[in-house]
Amino acid sequence: MADTIIKENERDMTETAEGTVSSSLDLGTGQSMAGLTDVIGGGRSMARALEAEYDDLHRRSLDIEWRKKIAEMGRKSVGNLLEELSELGFSWHDIARMVHVSVPAIRKWRHGGSSSGDNRRSLASLLAVCDLITNHFMVDEIASWFEMPLPGAPVTPIDLYVADRTDLVFDYASGQTDPERLLDEFDPQWREHYRSEFDVVTAADGNFSIVKKER
Repeated sequence: MADTIIKENERDMTETAEGTVSSSLDLGTGQSMAGLTDVIGGGRSMARALEAEYDDLHRRSLDIEWRKKIAEMGRKSVGNLLEELSELGFSWHDIARMVHVSVPAIRKWRHGGSSSGDNRRSLASLLAVCDLITNHFMVDEIASWFEMPLPGAPVTPIDLYVADRTDLVFDYASGQTDPERLLDEFDPQWREHYRSEFDVVTAADGNFSIVKKER
């Protein structure tokens, strides 16, 4: 599609087929620039409102799909749920932590011991999360991905999941959310909580060295 030229406020704006807009501003009069500033400011506010709206819609859509997937996974036996999670690479310790039970409880279930309906649902929920992330966001080796800290803090997707913030796990997996913004939502005080008094620097011999930060 040929680019279309839009004349507005004494400036040329080029709208491409992809919908992006580039412009060459003509400073013109102070009055015209004031109007242009208002137009741009209004457009920016609309874009932010649309982003927030679509973020919310995406979260709600994933939540609905997750709950349907839980019902599907819940048809499997506890033994099969554990086997599939193990095949994905999860340790028994991590599975126990993520479903809020002890490792001995996991061991009992593996050997045919009975479990409650709530525990079965918890296992089905975790497997459903893994299925959605793998299929929607193309995450390989999902168990090790869950163990990988977010940039900037020693917080992992496991920590988010254990805190019942599955929405943030999905957000992070999507790659559409800035990690710092996500950490702000998870823990507004994370910078203070994980602040280090040490820096990693390159020493004179070219090797890395840990030194205390200057105050």
